[in-house]
Amino acid sequence: MRDEQEMMHLIMDKATRDERIRAVIMNGSRTNPDAPHDCFQDYDIVYVTDELSSFTSDHRWVDIFGEQIIMQMPDLTDIGNEQQSDPDRQFAYLMLFADGNRIDLTLMTADVAKEWVASDSLSVILLDKDRQFSSAPPADDRDYHIKPPSEKQFADCCNEFWWVSPYVAKGLWRGEITYAKATLEEPVRDILLKMLTWYAGTRTGFTVSAGKCGKYLPRYVEQSIWQSYLRTYPDAAPEHIWQSLFEMGTLFRMLAKNVAARFDYLYASGDDRHVTGYLKHVHELPANAKEIYL
Repeated sequence: MRDEQEMMHLIMDKATRDERIRAVIMNGSRTNPDAPHDCFQDYDIVYVTDELSSFTSDHRWVDIFGEQIIMQMPDLTDIGNEQQSDPDRQFAYLMLFADGNRIDLTLMTADVAKEWVASDSLSVILLDKDRQFSSAPPADDRDYHIKPPSEKQFADCCNEFWWVSPYVAKGLWRGEITYAKATLEEPVRDILLKMLTWYAGTRTGFTVSAGKCGKYLPRYVEQSIWQSYLRTYPDAAPEHIWQSLFEMGTLFRMLAKNVAARFDYLYASGDDRHVTGYLKHVHELPANAKEIYL
């Protein structure tokens, strides 16, 4: 596997020699000192050029970076790219190489790149032939820090959690396992993770990043909390999904009450009590029931 020095030389040599490329920017985990460094880290690179079409007219130019296992050009795919960018201003090549290295390389026009650098504090300017980015501040992860919730955001989060939880119960009672599982893993988990992230923020003074999908949260919450969160991941057995849902409710309640106390917000105890009772009732509801409540 090519090491970091060899990969960076390859990336920078292309940019230095090619007059069309006016700047090189890196972001992502390799610019974040708090991110763990390992062999799976991508090279997140931007080449700044106002001549995108000269590159995208023949995609074989990326072969200089090595033999590929697979490549994706997300700006040309109809899957997972509902909000397509303008290929004349921005175009990405995502490349996994035969030696295990990966480069996510994006071509950007200068105006797009300037907006991007301004919005991403982890941006590091590696090359700037025209001194277009001389005013860029030193890189740090401030844009990724957990943000404290407003009172309305907190209230909305609590309302959303207790509103979407009955969807799981409905799916389980009907025997619609894929629906129940998907609902548990999307709207219910998303909102639980938001509250868990806020809780981590209260413990760290909102000076850290949770990482993608909350991957850094084990650093910032008690082990018992993290283990409780991990127990909310069930298999497809209906009773296991039920128990995960109840675990989510217990965990959400504890986290939300702590966050509420930190900001002197009001926790929706009524919604919690009513919905928890409803969930327990549906859990015991006979499969041939004609009515939810008699």
